[in-house]
Amino acid sequence: MLFVCYPKCSTCQKASKWLQARGMQVEVRNIKDQRPTAEELRQWYQRSGLPLKRFFNTSGNLYKELKLKDRLPAMSEEEQLQLLSTDGMLVKRPLLVGEDFVLVGFREAEWAEKLGK
Repeated sequence: MLFVCYPKCSTCQKASKWLQARGMQVEVRNIKDQRPTAEELRQWYQRSGLPLKRFFNTSGNLYKELKLKDRLPAMSEEEQLQLLSTDGMLVKRPLLVGEDFVLVGFREAEWAEKLGK
């Protein structure tokens, strides 16, 4: 599994500890250093079954600076994916990417259910 996170994020740290406590091996990727490509985001979005808006870090400064709350509804799916790929800090984190699932944000109950832990 791929664990996409921002090491300074307290939620990402909590998710990482949760995975470690369950002995789960993951490939860790720093979202700021190696931001997801538009194609990766497209695949993850499709695999997740979630609305694309869930992939945006709505509490982040960049989201607010760009006034995306007002702009997103008028943007196409492709425009949103391209925008997300420009800066890892726009992307909701952590992301846990498995072969047949993608979890966005850390919700312990959701992760436990999906991972059977």
